Amino acid sequence: MASKMLMIPQVRQTSTQTFIPDKSLQKPFVNGSESSAIRPSVNLRRPSLLHTKQNTSVRVSSSPNNNTKALLSDIIKSITANVKGIVTVKSSIGDLLNVGIDEGLDDATDLLGRSILLELVSAELDTNGKERSTIKAYAHKSSLLDLGDVKYEVDFEVPKDFGQPGAILVQNQHHNEMFFKDIVLHGLPNGTLTFSCNSWVCSKYDNPQKRVFFANKSYLPSATPSGLRRLREEDKIRLRGNGQGERKRYDRIYDYDVYNDLGNPDLIPDHKRPVLGGEEHPYPRRCRTGRPPSLTDSQSESRYALLFYVPRDENFSAVKTVNFGAKTLYSALHALVPTLEGLLIEEDFPHFTAIDTLFDQGIKIPPNSNNKGLLKSVLPRLVKAASDVDDVLQYEPPETMDRDKFFWLRDQEFGRQTLAGLNPQCIQLVTEWPLKSNLDPSIYGPPESAITTEIIEKEIGGLMSVDEAIKQKKLFILDYNDLLLPYVEKVRQLSGTTLYGSRALFFLTPQGTLRPLAIELTRPPIDEKPQWKQVFTPCWDATGVWLWRIAKAHVLAHDSGIHQLVSHWLRTHCCTEPYIIATNRQLSSMHPIARLLNPHFRYTMQINGLARQLLINAGGIIESTFSPDKYSIQLSSDAYDKLWRFDNEGLPADLISRGLAVEDPSAPHGLKLTIEDYPFANDGLLIWDATKQWVTNYVNHYYSSASQVESDEELQAWWTEIRTVGHADKKDEPWWPVLKTPQDLIEIVTTMIWVTSGHHAAVNFGQYDYAGYFPNRATIARTNVPTEDPKPEEWKYFLEKPEGTLLQCLPTKIQATKVMTILDVLSSHSPDEEYIGEMSEPSWSEDPYIKAAFEQFSGRLKEIEGIIDERNANAELKNRTGAGVAPYELLKPFSGSGVTGKGVPNSISI
Repeated sequence: MASKMLMIPQVRQTSTQTFIPDKSLQKPFVNGSESSAIRPSVNLRRPSLLHTKQNTSVRVSSSPNNNTKALLSDIIKSITANVKGIVTVKSSIGDLLNVGIDEGLDDATDLLGRSILLELVSAELDTNGKERSTIKAYAHKSSLLDLGDVKYEVDFEVPKDFGQPGAILVQNQHHNEMFFKDIVLHGLPNGTLTFSCNSWVCSKYDNPQKRVFFANKSYLPSATPSGLRRLREEDKIRLRGNGQGERKRYDRIYDYDVYNDLGNPDLIPDHKRPVLGGEEHPYPRRCRTGRPPSLTDSQSESRYALLFYVPRDENFSAVKTVNFGAKTLYSALHALVPTLEGLLIEEDFPHFTAIDTLFDQGIKIPPNSNNKGLLKSVLPRLVKAASDVDDVLQYEPPETMDRDKFFWLRDQEFGRQTLAGLNPQCIQLVTEWPLKSNLDPSIYGPPESAITTEIIEKEIGGLMSVDEAIKQKKLFILDYNDLLLPYVEKVRQLSGTTLYGSRALFFLTPQGTLRPLAIELTRPPIDEKPQWKQVFTPCWDATGVWLWRIAKAHVLAHDSGIHQLVSHWLRTHCCTEPYIIATNRQLSSMHPIARLLNPHFRYTMQINGLARQLLINAGGIIESTFSPDKYSIQLSSDAYDKLWRFDNEGLPADLISRGLAVEDPSAPHGLKLTIEDYPFANDGLLIWDATKQWVTNYVNHYYSSASQVESDEELQAWWTEIRTVGHADKKDEPWWPVLKTPQDLIEIVTTMIWVTSGHHAAVNFGQYDYAGYFPNRATIARTNVPTEDPKPEEWKYFLEKPEGTLLQCLPTKIQATKVMTILDVLSSHSPDEEYIGEMSEPSWSEDPYIKAAFEQFSGRLKEIEGIIDERNANAELKNRTGAGVAPYELLKPFSGSGVTGKGVPNSISI
C-alpha cells in the first residue's frame, strides 16, 4: 500500500446544494475507535508498510464541488490539530542481551512502522469530570542521530478541546528493551512540549503494561492537574511492587530487604555471614531482589545471579556502560584476581625497593595468560606494552609519591593527612582527660588509657600543660579503641591478620599543623593473658624509631579500614540506598523534590549491588585485604549502631559534633573552625553553602509555608518511610529531624546532596593518590608489634632486620597489587561524569525561576574552583602547600576523566 488509508465518510449528493454536515460530525472523536460511520478522522489512519506522509484531506463521494471540499477541510481543521512527535531513543550499544534473532524481528517491526505505541493523556478532565480518552498513534523509525541515537516520528490528530497533554503512555513493540531519552511534541497551541524520559522501556513481550512519562513541569500532589491524578498514584504503586517473587532484569520495582546476601555458604561453608539489619546487627536496608534462600542456610539469600538485580533505571545508561563504570570494575575484578594469583605467590616484599619495581618495571604478563586481553582492555592505564610480545601490569606513581618518594615516612605528613588526606572525617577534639574506654572492664580490662599526662607534656616539650592544651583546644585524637577492641580476639583467631584497639593523639602547632604525639595499642584479655597495652612516641633512637613506624603502620591500617567500611561505604553508599528506594516509592516522578534529588541518586544502586557481589562479600576484596577480614562488614554494622545519626551527616553538624567547629554567626559559613587550616572543612563548607543556597531557592519556590510541607502527603510518606523502613533499626531515635517547615526540608535535602556529592568525593577520588603507594596507609597489618609478648628469635630478627619486620606487617604482594588495582579503578572519573552544578535537569530549565537559581549555583561552583586554587597557592597554609606536598583538590567541583584527584560528581556513581 503506497500510503496510509483514510476512513472515508460516504456522502451521497442528490442536488447541487451546498453540503451541510450532520451535527454529529462536529463532536470531537477522541476514543480511537474505527467503528463510527460519519465522524471526522482523529487517529483513524492505519499504518502502512511504508511510512509515507499522511494524507490530511477528506474525500467526498460523487465528486463534490470545490466548495464542499473546502468546507469539510475547514471543519476538520477547526476541531483537530496535527501534532508531530519526535522520539529520541539511545541505542542499546554494548548490551550483550540485545543481540541475536530478536534484533532481526525488531528491524522488521521498524519497517512495518509499528515500533512504539504512544498515547497522549490530557492533563484535564472533560466537562463531565471524567478522564478524556487517550489519543493513540504509532511511531516509526526516521533516522540515526549523533552518538548512535535513533529518531522516531509520530503524528497525532488532536482535538482542539483535548487540552494540554500532561502525560504520554508508551508501549515498546520491539522484542528488546529501548532506552528512551525524550519525546518532544510540536504543533500544540501552547508551543513545544517535552517529556524527558531517560529511562529503559522493556518490551511488551516482557511486560505489556504501558509506561507513563509526565511532562517536564513539576507539581506538588495538591496541584496535580485533574487528568493526571490517577496516573500519578498508579505509577507509584507499580514502582512499589507487591513484595513477592524474584525480580526480573527489566523490572522497575523498589522494595527493601536486609543484607543477607553477602555470604555464600552453598559454595564454602566458612563463607556464611550474619544477617545485617535487625536487632542483633542494625543496618540500613538494601534493595530487595527476591532470590531464593541458600540451600544450606535459610537465612542467607542465594548468590547465583550473574549480576544482582537493581531496578532497571538504576543501571548505567548504555553509553556510560560502554565507557566506564560497573562493567569496568566487574571485568577488572574477574580478570585481576586469577591473573595476579598466576603471576605472584603469596609472599612478603623482601625490601622496599621491590615495592618500587611495581611502578618502574611492573609485573610481566605471560603471552599465554588467559586474562591478558581482558586486563588490557579494562585497565589500559595500568597494562602497558613492554615489547612486541610481552605486556606488563605497571602502576602509575601516585602524585603523593611522585612529588616526594619518602612522604609516607614523615610524621608531618601523618598529621597532615588527618586533615587533608583520604579520611579527614574521623579526627576529633580531645575534651576530657584522662582518656578512658566505655567498654565493660570485666571483659576488656581496665578502661584507663596508658597515654598519661607525663607522656603528653614531655612530647609537647614544655609549651603548656595538658589541661591548658585541652582548654585552648590543642589536642586531637583518632580514637578507634572502643570500636575495634571487641573484634581483637576474633580477628586474631584468623590467619594472616591481627588487630588492636588503637588511639593516636596529635597536638595543634602554632603553624596550624598537627604533630603526632603518641600511639596507644591495646589487646584485651585473651587466652588467660591479661590486657596488654603500650604507648609509642616519636623517638630519636634507632629501636624507638622503628617501633614508632610499626605502630604507625597499625594505626594507619585501622584508619584505612574505618575509612573504607565507615566513612566511605557506610556513610555514603549504604546509608543513601534507602533514600533512593523511598524516593521512587513515595515521591511521584513529577514531584519537584524527586526531580531535585534524582541527579544525586543516579547509578548508586548499581554500584552498591556490585559491591555486595564482589567487594564486601564473603571472601571478596575487602575481606581478603583488610585487617578485620571476615568481620569487616559486621564492624560496619557496629559503627552504624554506635556512631551514625542522620542529623550529624551534614557537614556543619559533623564538624560541630567532633569539636572541629562551633557556631559563630559572625564567621564565614556561620562556623568558627577549631583548626583554621583544615582543607576538607574549608573547601567542603564552600560546597555546602552553595548547595544549601540552591536548595533553599528551589524549595522556597514550591513551598511558601509550613502548611504546604505538612499537607504534602507524598513528602511526609517519603520521610516517614526513610526513617521507619529504610533505616528501621534507628526508627525510634530522638535525633531524627522533623519535617514540618520549608527550612526542615532544606536541611534534610541539603544533607542528602552533600553526602552523595561532596562527602563521597572527599573519601573516594583520592584513594589511589593516598593509598596507591600502600606503605603510606596499608589496608592490613598482619603481625603484632615486636614488643607484645616477644619471642627471642622474633626480637632478634627485629633488631637485625627492622625493615623486614615492617614488611612482614604490611600486605603481601598479592594483597597489595589487588588493592592498588582496585583503587586505581575506584579513583577514576568516567568520561561522561556528571559534576555538581554542571548540567541543568530538563525540568529545572522548564521554570524560569529555577533555571536562574541553578545558573547562580553553577556560577558559584566555578568561583569555588578559583578559590581552591588560590588556597593551594598560599604558602601560609601548611596543610595544603610545601616541599613535596600534594595540593588538596578533592573538593574542586570539576575534573577531566581518569585518576585526577579532584572533581565532585553529582552522585555516588563509582
